Amino acid sequence: MAEVIENMKEQLQQLLESPWMKENGHLIFLAVAVLMGAHILFTMSRPSAVNTKASVPFLDATIFQSLPLAEKRQITHNTLRLKFDLPTKTQRLGLPIGQHITFRAKDTEGKDVFRPYTPVSDDLQLGSVEFVIKLYPAGKMSQVLSKLEVGQVMEMKGPRGRFTYEPNSKQHLGMLAGGSGITPMYQVLMGLLRDPQDRTHISLVFGNITEEDILIREELDALAAAHPTRFRLHYVLNTPPTQGWSGGSGFISTDIIKAQLPAPGPGTLVLQCGPMPMMKVMTEHLTTLNYTEEMIFQF
Repeated sequence: MAEVIENMKEQLQQLLESPWMKENGHLIFLAVAVLMGAHILFTMSRPSAVNTKASVPFLDATIFQSLPLAEKRQITHNTLRLKFDLPTKTQRLGLPIGQHITFRAKDTEGKDVFRPYTPVSDDLQLGSVEFVIKLYPAGKMSQVLSKLEVGQVMEMKGPRGRFTYEPNSKQHLGMLAGGSGITPMYQVLMGLLRDPQDRTHISLVFGNITEEDILIREELDALAAAHPTRFRLHYVLNTPPTQGWSGGSGFISTDIIKAQLPAPGPGTLVLQCGPMPMMKVMTEHLTTLNYTEEMIFQF
């Protein structure tokens, strides 16, 4: 930019010193000034190559791309929080609400292993993406992730998923989650609650075995505190503490669903995600309570 302005100064100086300029200078000077201003504004408004690249989201649904692991933290005895760096610090992931990402890695035998995961970081977050992932002893991807070290890469592809959402398309969303099934719910929660134009109400019932098993509890409690008129949160524990527990106890029952979730109707949609045995029981409960197939979506 400095060189452009300097060159234009030299050209203008030569024009000012010419004899012809002395007679018609006022008109020419005005025209040159206008052209200079237009050129400078145009040059400054052009996006740089870096900015153009940063504006393009990272994800590509057609190919796997590698991201390096930047941070790895153990948050429970069997759960990791992983942070991966995007190619630039000003780039966003590019994951629509309710969609997920497929991880691909090699197992100990050199065979491809695939597993879907939903980030717990907001899609507005720039430069990185974060996941909360529960590890299972027999899980092949769990074995890969448990050994993955900072600096090593994971292949990812997306967006993927059947869920689509339009603001205010439903009056009330109900959510039934178990264990790590909370991650897609949390992603939907962040997307809806950050939109001041979206008036959808959300009720979440989150089941776990013990209090220590509740994933991203601080984040969920913060959302409930920040949006008391739109978001209702209810925890259920199979084995609750003997003292100081105000949530539900045992398994999620029809009585709990009836008390905590919106009633069935055309303005209601219930999302559910968790272990398959639990999801089968939840579907049976919802059917008993007259929720139709169109009112239920399972991640």
